[in-house]
Amino acid sequence: MPDTGLSLRDAIDSMVATLVRFLLLKYRAREPTTKAEMLSIITKQHQDHFPEIFSKASECLQLIFGVDMKEVDSINHTYILVNTLDLTYNGTLSDEHSIPKAGLLISILGVIFMRGNCVSEEDIWEALSVMGVYPGREHFIYGEPRNLTKVWVQEQYLEYRQIPNSVPARYEFLWGLRAHSETSKMKILELLAKVNNTMPEAFPIWYEEALRDEEERSQARVVVKVNEMARAYCTATFNTFSCLESETDFSLSV
Repeated sequence: MPDTGLSLRDAIDSMVATLVRFLLLKYRAREPTTKAEMLSIITKQHQDHFPEIFSKASECLQLIFGVDMKEVDSINHTYILVNTLDLTYNGTLSDEHSIPKAGLLISILGVIFMRGNCVSEEDIWEALSVMGVYPGREHFIYGEPRNLTKVWVQEQYLEYRQIPNSVPARYEFLWGLRAHSETSKMKILELLAKVNNTMPEAFPIWYEEALRDEEERSQARVVVKVNEMARAYCTATFNTFSCLESETDFSLSV
């Protein structure tokens, strides 16, 4: 593109950024979008590169913002934008000027899982530094990251506790109850595998742990189902007794 001074790669990257901004607006407005709409904001000379632009924009949304593109109509190519890994955290939607930040939460959950399910605060920040995220430093997307971690602790996505017997006191992060409830180690591993263009089995240690976690979840669901069935049976029996008591005289006369 000698007329603009941009290389084709620069031009595609620019179109990716434009598409990401458009899709974030759709996400914030909770509106679906179509392939036709997306094509309309891409310059005509680059529309042949739409598959690459769309793929890179989707990856950016997922990894940085924690937002997934899901096709809901394959005929009209209609998409909705939803939270990655089924997380229900939607704090950004209360502020029309904010952008989704769950991508950072997903990164933290991934670091915790891959480093033994319990990571010191120092190690968390060291891992996130490769993303340009530092405590006490304003990030152009995430803001002050410590503020977000405090929110996620309050929301029970993260657990923050003192490391036993640490003097002076040091702290560590674990998955919170809400993280365990809404996502799983297998979903985190599947996302990691997707980013690396491979399969979860390519990470045998984490894969085995994720399988154990899935089995424990399955057993827990069975217990919950059995308890629900037992409660339903007892309720039905109680209701039957109540009906009999109100409509039938069981008194015996000599």
